[in-house]
Amino acid sequence: MSTENENNKKAFKESVKKKSQRKLNVRKQDERGLLYGFGMFGLVGWSVAIPTLVLLALGIWIDSTFKGPYSWTLMLLVLGIMIGCINAWYWVKKESE
Repeated sequence: MSTENENNKKAFKESVKKKSQRKLNVRKQDERGLLYGFGMFGLVGWSVAIPTLVLLALGIWIDSTFKGPYSWTLMLLVLGIMIGCINAWYWVKKESE
């Protein structure tokens, strides 16, 4: 019975060693796959699109509610794109670290 326990312990130790070695090898490679690229593409896209669309809608509402010499739609569209680009830059910088 003790030889069976020793064999089980050896098999368990070997299994743990193989799994930990696999994890270490994957961490050393640090290759990001295709899905990671698509995820970053989506993250950057949404981080630009959401502020742009929100400020665009706000600009359209201001222009339709209050008549004035300036186009709030265009000004807020440009501001939304700028905020979105800064937001995207932040997320890409954070992910690259």
